[in-house]
Amino acid sequence: MGPLQPVPAGVAEPADVSRETPELETAVVSRETAAPDPGRRSAPIADELADQVRRREVLASSAIPKPAEPRVLTVSNQKGGVGKTTTTVNVAAALAQFGLRVLVIDIDPQGNASTALGIPHHAEVPSVYDVVVDDQELASVLQECPDIPGLWCAPATIDLAGAELELVSLVARESRLKRAIDHYQQQPGDAGIFDFILIDCPPSLGLLTVNAFVAAREVFIPIQCEYYALEGLSQLLKNIELIRAHLNPELHVSTILLTMYDARTRLSAQVADEVRTHFSEQVLKATIPRSVRISEAPSHGQTVLTYDPSSSGALSYAEAAKELGARSTTIAR
Repeated sequence: MGPLQPVPAGVAEPADVSRETPELETAVVSRETAAPDPGRRSAPIADELADQVRRREVLASSAIPKPAEPRVLTVSNQKGGVGKTTTTVNVAAALAQFGLRVLVIDIDPQGNASTALGIPHHAEVPSVYDVVVDDQELASVLQECPDIPGLWCAPATIDLAGAELELVSLVARESRLKRAIDHYQQQPGDAGIFDFILIDCPPSLGLLTVNAFVAAREVFIPIQCEYYALEGLSQLLKNIELIRAHLNPELHVSTILLTMYDARTRLSAQVADEVRTHFSEQVLKATIPRSVRISEAPSHGQTVLTYDPSSSGALSYAEAAKELGARSTTIAR
């Protein structure tokens, strides 16, 4: 390279930014990427893995006592897409893995809970339809989950889509599911007695959902951490009060679970704070994060607890089940 040539007269010399204004370069860098603090070690992935290991150790050393009497919970929310079915099957699977006998009753005509548990539910399969419409024994439609011992399912078939109309003309149309459950639980011997019965409802307040409310003592409400979920909750509570007043005075909201929680968004935190403020005793401490594994599991006919037991979604549902089970003797009415 030859010697530097002088700048011709009349032409401005380019400014040497680094020489004249050294603070400018520093400001730009600090605005984009803050200079690392040598005294601070930041390893979010390692921290997350360590937290998951700690949570697994706590769960491995935990146990859920059998309730003094069978607990029947209706998992309901009139808003669709809040995680009702996902919550039903995964909490049920976690309870069964803790050694309890659990039954999932699928009264949603879509039959998604049956799919997630790997239970056949095509048109020829005996189902909840035969129980509530044709007065068949509940025992005649039960199937055990192939992946989880102690977890059973009363499947739903497409026939339930017409059950709403058929129930209108039947005697005691609102309490037919309750009668079937009570009769099954009163059979001699303890082999058929379930510790938990979870009823998965459709996102509506038709006769099928009313049957679920009459059959249960507790309402388990999954709430998506978004604004619309709060609007749906107020309407659901009004309907529960109507059921209490006219059909089932023992019905009460015992459990609320926050689902699809995204810690990166301020909205999720605001919704969670709002729900915890108004329902401090009912809301579980565990929250269910948004998780690809949770969404993938049903396509394999599994719950997330068997599809990917080490995932954050599986751990969260196991923690929710543990907390739910620990409330067996301390439910606030």
